[in-house]
Amino acid sequence: MDVEAFVSVHQPQWDRLAYLTRRQRRLSGAEAEELVVLYQRVGTHLAALRAAGADPVSIGRLSGLIADARGAVTGAQAPVWRDISKYFLVSFPAALYASRRWWITIGLLFYLVAAWTAWRVIAHPEVLDSLGTPDQIKQFVDEDFEAYYSENPAQDFALRVWINNATISAAVLALGILLVPSAFVLWDNALNLGLSGGLMIANDRGGLFFSLIAPHGLLEITAVFVAAAAGLRLGWSWIAPGPRTRMQAVAQTGRATVGMAIGLAAVLLVTGLIEAFVTPFLPGAVRVTIGILAEVAFIAYVWVLGRRAYRAGEYGDVEEADREASAPVSA
Repeated sequence: MDVEAFVSVHQPQWDRLAYLTRRQRRLSGAEAEELVVLYQRVGTHLAALRAAGADPVSIGRLSGLIADARGAVTGAQAPVWRDISKYFLVSFPAALYASRRWWITIGLLFYLVAAWTAWRVIAHPEVLDSLGTPDQIKQFVDEDFEAYYSENPAQDFALRVWINNATISAAVLALGILLVPSAFVLWDNALNLGLSGGLMIANDRGGLFFSLIAPHGLLEITAVFVAAAAGLRLGWSWIAPGPRTRMQAVAQTGRATVGMAIGLAAVLLVTGLIEAFVTPFLPGAVRVTIGILAEVAFIAYVWVLGRRAYRAGEYGDVEEADREASAPVSA
């Protein structure tokens, strides 16, 4: 093949493709169709030039034209930062707001169980005695509980705390579809919190307990409530799908549930950093204030951004184009 003659013959088509590509936002219907035809045709030209061993400069120039035309034909992909910002400003807070009744109810029940457990330890000496020997209890109250927050380097402790919290949240989220296992995990953690609090308060170390737990614990436990709520909603969607088929209900709720995992990991990362870098080093009043502010910021995030997105029709699902096609189901 005479490469120079080939280029000379087809150069007007390449120039026309370049022109249409530059004007992609102002094309008429006929011009848009022409753009698609030329894109396909010039792709064939590029393959022919490569097969004929044309010079790299010509091949590179035509490859660049094809790449630009492909973007015009298929549409440019949204930048990653736009997807990330939409997730944290729209999708995630909308999912949090949509499940608010679930995780608030779970939180109230959790704290009631923890408070009841702590009261049992404080008001009934026989319960306190059953938890360990006097020396073991003294060791826990005077040394072990506080040492937990400072016995390891802060960065290592932050990573360990984050992994532990993420594991618990993942467990209640994944097991939620079975309902009972997720409820058991929450029950067990509420009992442990109540036992620790009861031991500390019964031994006049309640102030230390709350000053160490509150900075990270308020937001951390809230994240666990949210994860549990997401999992339990998934299980309940199978039992009570409403005006959808069970598969549609589980698919819709499941997509929102899985989508929440990334946001919860970010929230738990914040709590891990607070627990590792704030709790061991700052005075009690300062670290408690930081913990309260973190929790208030989260609630504001849900009620301001989440409510706005939810009212606009968002509920944490994927984009409509990525959902499965479905026919309406009568109630």
